[in-house]
Amino acid sequence: MAEQLPRSSLGRILADLGNTFLEPLCAPVGLSVPVGGVGFYDPLDDSAQPDEAIVLGIGIHEPGDIVSALTTLQREGQRGAAALVVRSPVTLTGEVESAAAASGIALLGLAPGASWMQLATMIRALIADDTVGLGESDRLGGVVSGDLFALANSITALIDVPITIEDRDSRVVAFSARQDEADSSRVETILGRQVPDRFTHAMVEQGVFRELYASDEPVWIHPEPAAPDQLPRVAVAVRAGDEVLGSIWAAVREPLSDDRLRALTDAAKLVALHMMTIRNGDDGARRLKADLVTTALRGGPGTRDALRRLGMGDRPVAVLAMDLLDSDSEDDIGGDGGGGAGSSGGEGSSGGEGGDAGGAGDLAPTRSPAAADRAAIKQRLTSGFALHISASHPRAAVALIGDVCYALVPLADGPRARRHAIDVAAEFLNRAGDGSHAVIGVGTVASRPEELATARSNADRALRVLLDRHQPGLGQIAEFDDVHMHSLLIDLKDMVAARGDEPSGPIGRLIAHDAGHNTMLVETLRAWLDAFGDVPAAAATQFVHPNTFRYRLRRAAEISGIDLSDPEARFAAMLQLRVIDVAPRTTRR
Repeated sequence: MAEQLPRSSLGRILADLGNTFLEPLCAPVGLSVPVGGVGFYDPLDDSAQPDEAIVLGIGIHEPGDIVSALTTLQREGQRGAAALVVRSPVTLTGEVESAAAASGIALLGLAPGASWMQLATMIRALIADDTVGLGESDRLGGVVSGDLFALANSITALIDVPITIEDRDSRVVAFSARQDEADSSRVETILGRQVPDRFTHAMVEQGVFRELYASDEPVWIHPEPAAPDQLPRVAVAVRAGDEVLGSIWAAVREPLSDDRLRALTDAAKLVALHMMTIRNGDDGARRLKADLVTTALRGGPGTRDALRRLGMGDRPVAVLAMDLLDSDSEDDIGGDGGGGAGSSGGEGSSGGEGGDAGGAGDLAPTRSPAAADRAAIKQRLTSGFALHISASHPRAAVALIGDVCYALVPLADGPRARRHAIDVAAEFLNRAGDGSHAVIGVGTVASRPEELATARSNADRALRVLLDRHQPGLGQIAEFDDVHMHSLLIDLKDMVAARGDEPSGPIGRLIAHDAGHNTMLVETLRAWLDAFGDVPAAAATQFVHPNTFRYRLRRAAEISGIDLSDPEARFAAMLQLRVIDVAPRTTRR
């Protein structure tokens, strides 16, 4: 019997994906090397790769470029790349083979037409999550619980034909080896991880799915006349009770024997157990991950253990906090923030795509009615953000806690690692599009577990600056170091509001005068201060002639008693106008 490869080894991933997706071109140190994540090679960016990563060399094809990539990855250190993937076909020159041997990095070829993003997704799905995933000791039918790829290979061994396991939407969730024995439509399905629409539409019209889901027995499906090379299929529904979870599809050249049909029927029951385990396990894993993220962000004695269980150890960690702008602030980078990212009292919490983290309300802002209406959007953004950031940082942990999506991103040494994490977050916002109205605050880096609570607080403060309607022009992402002073002003506003302070002194007198005489002297003074004393520029913002503006400014100084030549008086007026809620900024002609 062949040696059982570890679940997260390079050999195991190649065995599961088979030659349909990946082919080994050269493996100088064998295939038993562990795999810790997925990385991306960019010759213009020397950011560190995840430990023991399968690195996707997108756009690398010429032998010289492959040699350069292998040489660069070799410098990453002893825990650098496990393999480099390039698009097939590849010319294996002696120089390429020598570079692979010198680096100890396996070279793999990605099949033409296969998607890089889907390859990354499948590799991540195959990598064992040894921190919050299912234990290797948990088995169903002799297969590690939830490992549908291993189960697909076991079914193929039983019935001697290649199979796919698909969900209710005809998406391929796992497939066996030996797909090269099938037909071109099966290869197209595997590469796209989805049955092509032309086939699903035809089967719907022929009533194939109706017959399949109504029966407990395998169903014979004739090939499409328009696809002369297509093989017949034998399919069986996968159901848990009266719920159809998906189906198993076997590409056959002749009818299966009764024994093999019974084996396929029995296999469908085992697949159902695994699919239910994955569903429940995913929910449990999300809840556990949210609990661990919550514990880590709170600080205290549980932080170090939570980080260890999340797989981050003692590495520096960056904290990112994401929320949505309020509906009345979508055309501007504002919004009152629903109480702010640092305030307490959020009800409930959820991890990942909806798991209950429990007791995390003190980490996130109170939910406003508008935010409650957008809860589903936040769940989808959290799930998408987790998928996006894990491509570059496989150990990153993302959880929706209260109203805020938090990401803990373990960093390699060096300032570029933090910059890379920020760039990844910015790329996600760009892909999410303007319709999401999402903003991300970036906290300081926690070099030690004891610093994580402070890093989270700073991420919350940066987020609140983005959510504050009085801070336009900041964009969708902000680092705490860049908005520290904005944050201090918001803190001062909170203190003033909590104490119930009213405008006083020159500003108080101007507000009273405007209210009693229907004038705009407060806005005149504000415009002059904002323009740093430039009367023509200030007058333009008020849509009045500079001479009219000068007259209003003199009246403001006379009524308020402010000495506009005194820098201390000017600073006090500017500060009071920013931290005390005065009349809204309006203009009139």
